[in-house]
Amino acid sequence: MSTLPEPDHLPGSEPGSEAGAEPGFRPEHFDVLIIGAGLAGIGAACHLQTECPGLSYAILEARESSGGTWDLFRYPGIRSDSDMFTLGYAFRPWTRPSSIADGGSILSYVRDTARQYGVDQRIRFRHRVVHASWSASSAHWSVEVESRAGPSGTPAQTVRLTCGFLFSNTGYYRYDEGYTPHFEGVERFGGQIVHPQHWPADLDCTGKRVVVIGSGATAVTLVPALAADAAHVTLLQRSPSYVVSMPARDRLGDLARRRLPAPLAARVVRVKNILRMGLSYQFSRRAPEAMKAILRKGVARQLPPGYPVETHFAPSYQPWDQRLCVVPDGDLFRAIQDGDASMVTAGIETFTEQGLRLTSGVELEADVIVTATGLNLLMLGGMGIDVDGRKIDLSRTVGYKGIMLSGIPNFAVTIGYTNASWTLKADLAAHYVCRLLHYLREHQYRQCTPRAPDPSRPTRPLIDLTSGYVLRSVGTLPRQGSSRPWRQYQNYPLDLLTLKYGSLDDEMDFA
Repeated sequence: MSTLPEPDHLPGSEPGSEAGAEPGFRPEHFDVLIIGAGLAGIGAACHLQTECPGLSYAILEARESSGGTWDLFRYPGIRSDSDMFTLGYAFRPWTRPSSIADGGSILSYVRDTARQYGVDQRIRFRHRVVHASWSASSAHWSVEVESRAGPSGTPAQTVRLTCGFLFSNTGYYRYDEGYTPHFEGVERFGGQIVHPQHWPADLDCTGKRVVVIGSGATAVTLVPALAADAAHVTLLQRSPSYVVSMPARDRLGDLARRRLPAPLAARVVRVKNILRMGLSYQFSRRAPEAMKAILRKGVARQLPPGYPVETHFAPSYQPWDQRLCVVPDGDLFRAIQDGDASMVTAGIETFTEQGLRLTSGVELEADVIVTATGLNLLMLGGMGIDVDGRKIDLSRTVGYKGIMLSGIPNFAVTIGYTNASWTLKADLAAHYVCRLLHYLREHQYRQCTPRAPDPSRPTRPLIDLTSGYVLRSVGTLPRQGSSRPWRQYQNYPLDLLTLKYGSLDDEMDFA
């Protein structure tokens, strides 16, 4: 496959040139630049490597190592909240027996995949993309990058690269800080306060009283992991979340591996889990009260008789307005059953010297308080974008097929499913980008731009959840429309047909 057109000028003082470079300097050019070397970025590179073997590309990673989320988060018990048969890549199926895997196993899987496909040699670490500028006249992106030769804190130099297509795989949360709300009296607490996103490697909770503040996936993961050694762990939540137990091993997967060839076994389990997730989501949307009853009954079965399930496990919102919290083999419920952990649902009045005083007047004593209070969103890793000198406000763009953004040429972004495994959408997005690149070459086009949809049509946030981390940042996020190709359907079978086999020129301008 021949490469995309290179810039047809030699930048000097124009955008895309190095500061102080001599006239005629040409920045290093790639057909595709991938931003991010996490689960999605490595997958995107593998798709490019196999489906577009003639294209040049590089992966720009701001951190010092690959793996993204699975390298950053090091808190006890970190694991997937989706089954690995769908969180794993379609092109390299997950073959281990565990359906819910620990973070270290997932990190090894991502890095092993990168090595197997040779894309680890294309990663440029400590390269943080600051800004990208599109030029219609030359049909390329000029990308400003902060490059560090050493660890974080060492001086950075500005590097400029150019590319024909820019593919962001940074996820949508901020890596350098998590979200912690304001707590009264926090400076009075005499113990240690920790946010899971920055877990100290030397923190030992053995024999200590621990309070975990939060109600999401991180909180329900931390509690049973810490309860194994702590004196006691209290999960303190302002309001409940839906929690569902899921087997750590997939029985059908075990059977399939014994009876079928490995590739076929992986495909069978993957399809089964995709269908299960899709049916669960659709049932939740169409019969929310019935789903609530099923979820609560499932919780009650795993807790002592008379346990106040309605107090601690009955949210005010509908199932899948926020993601369900998965606990493998009911480990959270087992910790409560054994007396190693307890639940408290109440507001916090203030931190005290010994712990927390709740709005109910109850005081919780603690040696360690973990603020599992959520994430901060940061689209595109904080990168700025302009198109022909016009600054792009992401909140005024509309998602195109959940992959591109209106008015931005030759640019794609991976935003995974909120009701299923992230990688399902990431795989489809990468394959779609490869299809698009082939289409450009075959028709001798240099650029493709999703048209701006009719402004009179209603829009809503691209990430359609009521979780706090989404609502806090909803004004900065792209939007989605009410119909194709501007709506994100959260439906893998539909996206599979649309993105893998559907038209490439609907509502798209080529030049």
